Order: sequence, then C-alpha cells, then structure tokens
Amino acid sequence: MNETEIVIIGAGHNGLTCAAYLAMAGLRVKLVERRKAVGGAAVTEEFHPGFRNSVAAYTVSLLNPQIIADLRLAEHGLRIVERRAQNFLPAPDGSYLLTGEGRTRPSVEKLSRRDAGAIDTFSRELEAIADVLRQFVLRAPPNIVEGFGIGAIREAFNALGSASILRKLSLEQQRSLLDLFTRSAGEMLDERFESDLVKALFGFDAIVGNYASPYAAGSAYVMLHHAFGEVNGKKGVWGHAIGGMGAITQAMARAARGHGAEIETEAGVREVTVEGDRATGVILDNGETIRAKYVVSGVNPKLLYTRLVPSGALAPEFLARIGRWRNGSGTFRMNVALSALPSFTALPGAGDHLTAGIILAPSLTYMDRAWQDARSHGWSREPVVEVLIPSTLDDSLAPEGQHVASLFCQHVAPELPEGKSWDDHREEVADLMVATVDKFAPGFAASVIGRQVLSPLDLERQFGLLGGDIFHGALTLNQLFSARPMLGHADYRGPLKGLYHCGSGAHPGGGVTGAPGHNAARVILGDHRALFGQGR
Repeated sequence: MNETEIVIIGAGHNGLTCAAYLAMAGLRVKLVERRKAVGGAAVTEEFHPGFRNSVAAYTVSLLNPQIIADLRLAEHGLRIVERRAQNFLPAPDGSYLLTGEGRTRPSVEKLSRRDAGAIDTFSRELEAIADVLRQFVLRAPPNIVEGFGIGAIREAFNALGSASILRKLSLEQQRSLLDLFTRSAGEMLDERFESDLVKALFGFDAIVGNYASPYAAGSAYVMLHHAFGEVNGKKGVWGHAIGGMGAITQAMARAARGHGAEIETEAGVREVTVEGDRATGVILDNGETIRAKYVVSGVNPKLLYTRLVPSGALAPEFLARIGRWRNGSGTFRMNVALSALPSFTALPGAGDHLTAGIILAPSLTYMDRAWQDARSHGWSREPVVEVLIPSTLDDSLAPEGQHVASLFCQHVAPELPEGKSWDDHREEVADLMVATVDKFAPGFAASVIGRQVLSPLDLERQFGLLGGDIFHGALTLNQLFSARPMLGHADYRGPLKGLYHCGSGAHPGGGVTGAPGHNAARVILGDHRALFGQGR
C-alpha cells in the first residue's frame, strides 16, 4: 500500500496544473494516469511515420497567462507562436473572409460595407465583457450552501466579490451579458450582420464542442467562452505550441516533478476508496491501493461518480442528478499527413491564410443544417470542418516539404441512432470529412498519405471524454458557474470529505486553460491549512 498526502486522478493539463501548485506549496503529491503518456487530450504523438501532431486538443489561446508565469512553463521549454492570420473562411462562390491584425476590416469590406463597421463594434463589446469575465476564471464561483455557518459566511463574501466584479460592467453591458448567457448566437448575429461569412466567423465559435445549432438558446455563451483567450499578451489571438499541444503538458509535468510531484503512468483508477463520509484514496486497475488525505479528480464528473465512487457512498438524489450530467460535443477528430499544402479555390496557393484556422462552414444555415442532419442521420452529410495546418508554423512536425493538418469536425451524433456502432462507420465518415475539404481545396484528398481517425467513441475510450465531449460536460446554463458540476459543489469540493474536482467539469469549464486545476489547488491548500495550520 502506498501513502501520500494527495492523489490526483488523471495527468491531463488540469491535473498537472493542480499537482504543480500543490507540490510548490510543499505537499506530497502523486498523479496516476491511465494512459502511457501524461497530457490527457493535450498530447503530441506520431500518427504516421515521420508525422507528429496534437492528437485531440489542437490549438492554443485559452491557456491562462498567470498559470504560464507561475509554473514557469517557458523555462520548462514551452514556446507559443501566434498564427500569422487568425481565421480563413472560404465560400463556394469564391468569396472569402480573412481575419487577423490589419486584415479583418479590409476583408469584411469586400463582403459588406455595413458589416465592416459593425464587426469592430461587436468585437469591442465582446472584448469588454470578456475582460471583466476573465476575472472570474481564476476564482471559485459563489457556491450554494445549506444552513448558516463558516461555509455560508465564506460564500456570502465570495458572492459580494463576484457582484463587485460585475458592477464594472455598464448597465448596457450587463444587458448584453444576459443576452450572451441566454440567447442563441444565431439570433444575435442575424441582428448585427448581413454577410453570411461574417456571421459564420462568430457562429463557428458557438458550436465548437457544442452539439447544437447556432440557433440553440445558450449557444451565444459558448461563443463568448472562446473570446477569453490570449497568446503572448495579445487578447483574442490564437496560436500554436511549438512541438504541438503535448509541449504544454510536458512543460507542466516538468514543473510538477521539479517540485517533487510523483507521476505514474499506465496506472488507471478502478475505484475511489471511501471510509464513512470521507474519500481515503484509490485502488488502481492492478489492485494497488494508494491512501491519501485528499483525492482530486481530473476526470469527467459523471465518470467519477457513476464509475469510480461506490454508489452506496453517495446520496441517491446526488447520484440521480449527476447521472443527468449532459455530455456530447458532436466532435469527430482527424489528423492527416499531407504530401503538399492544400490550395483553396477561393484563395489559391500558399500564404498566411494557411496558418489560420480554416473554417469550412460558410453560413449559419449551413451549421444549423449540419446539426439537424446529424440528429436524424447520425452524422451530417455536409459537415462543419475546421482545418489547421500547424506545420506551416512548426517544421518539427513533418518531413521537409510535407505537412500535417488537424481536422476538427462537427456535427456527428455522440451515439449513433438505431444501435449502430461508430466502429462500423468511422472510416466512412472520415472519407466524408476529407471529401468535404476537397470541395473547397481540390486535390486535398489526393495529398493525404496517412491519417488518424477519432470518432466520439474513440475519444471516450482513449481520453475519457464521455460522448466525445471535449469540455467534460456541455456549457449550458444549468452546467455553468455555480452549477458546475452541480449547485452546492461549485467550490471544487465533492459530496465526500477529502474529495475534490480539478478537471474541466468544474468552473470555468472546457478548453486547455489550466484554470480548474489552479482553482482546485487553492481550495485544497486552504482546507489543508485550516486543518493542519500553515506548516506541514
């Protein structure tokens, strides 16, 4: 039997972040990871001889700059470069939209003079709201508690602090914030813009990892969620980690180990051990038991409570509610090895647009139809595809003159209708995704010399992403902020003493942010000091 102070389930980026902060504070920390490598969904692997790519998570913006600084990730080898252009949206009629510094306005003007003025105003409004909401990212949301005591007093002060932050928004901005939390992105964008491509630019952010139409209520918040990011001090910018997303988690692992954290791979957890009303450790798949003062989970909350925690240790009403935790991204993920760069009909040849996020979804109607089709058929016959070609920014990923591309594809059903299995349809849908890109860039299909295909089922099997959900739970109003993962447990503390949440199923949600890991570590350290004093 092993003993430690803290055992963390899952060495994804949030688990690693949490471990690094706790180890920095002098606590004994052990991470256990089911896979052979650390990183969770943020890993870089060779998927075809000579070709490496970020396997699941694929681009950088939401990684919190405070965490980068605190963990000294740059000193541990992390280098992030920004895209030379931000987004490229080609249309079947040959028109296109290209965004980025000095590019957005002239490109929009070619599509709509009215939208050229409106996009600046809308972007500023989103940025102003995102600036204020960024202050919530690295703090626990107000937690709902029963009765009156220390916890209630603490949460009252937390609520006052939250209200103080929101008061920085003008009344009109507060109205816009309410819209963003409750309305559909499609409605808001239709009110603001006339160009389909301009609407699609923002609308894509509303359906990324969100198995829904852009006209679904609440999709505007998912759009806002993607506006929180920055790269190298530049807000709203997207970038690439040299060496792929695994470079982030490898740097985090070095930071954690440098402060004494122990990381064990190929060590899946079979069960969380419980004595009375307290979590006391874990049992690994190989039968080994690890006892700990604190058990910290980086996995999906539904997976934790329905598969790892004994059901008898949980209140029936809690277990019933967590059983309704909604997952499912509608995501189909591919990595392809290319013999040559693609050439898009709308903007032929090489150029900075090939370093951008290339969004193949020319209108909100197209996105809505893709979702409707996936619901009835199992996958859209005209899917939404974002193409990234990271080798245009990072020549370490592919042989000279050749390239790798990430295909982040929506919409597919997390579970196929009529009992069909993704194992039987994976390659058929992969062919469709490649053919979709080929429609916009003829010759793309012929340039594919190798590919890695991950259906929602594969994402669940390999990374524990239930239903392929990249966010560890849908970003819907009933699963956000004080309700993430459930009212009464938004403070990173589970229903059992000594059990904590540090994964994306906790506030502020999904994306490679590190924020849930950071926030959970602060709560754990606070509880530890309250129990044992400032020292060990």
